[in-house]
Amino acid sequence: MSEKKRTVPCPVCGTANNVDPARGLTRARCGRCHSALAPPAATPDVPVAVNDANFPEQVIDSTLPVLVDFWAPWCGPCRQVAPMLEELARHYHGRLLVAKVNVDENPYTSREFRVASIPTLVFVKNGFEVTRLVGSHPRSEVERLLATIL
Repeated sequence: MSEKKRTVPCPVCGTANNVDPARGLTRARCGRCHSALAPPAATPDVPVAVNDANFPEQVIDSTLPVLVDFWAPWCGPCRQVAPMLEELARHYHGRLLVAKVNVDENPYTSREFRVASIPTLVFVKNGFEVTRLVGSHPRSEVERLLATIL
């Protein structure tokens, strides 16, 4: 095994898979059951921080559906939904990638997705926006929309 490769367990069948990060971790699939492997950068209890530079690789090219949170550190409602998003990242680990985009630091991606108010939760599947929620919503509403894309 090359020093560059990492061992990533499959979230579905548990098989250890050797993954080469240079080939794109977001596209990795299990060699046994062919399920999408969660990117190693995405820990189960922490959403992935995404920026203008890595957004296409992390979100658009992801084999998993992605819940993107457009937020800012000064936004009260954004801080209010953050714990819920961490819970969702933990609960749906391996089936959903939760990503966070700081709108102040990443204006290009925010503009491309026409984010006018924050927090904005954008649900992306196969590289395309499926739906979105603007503002602070209860977990039940977010999970209802997740059910439509998972």
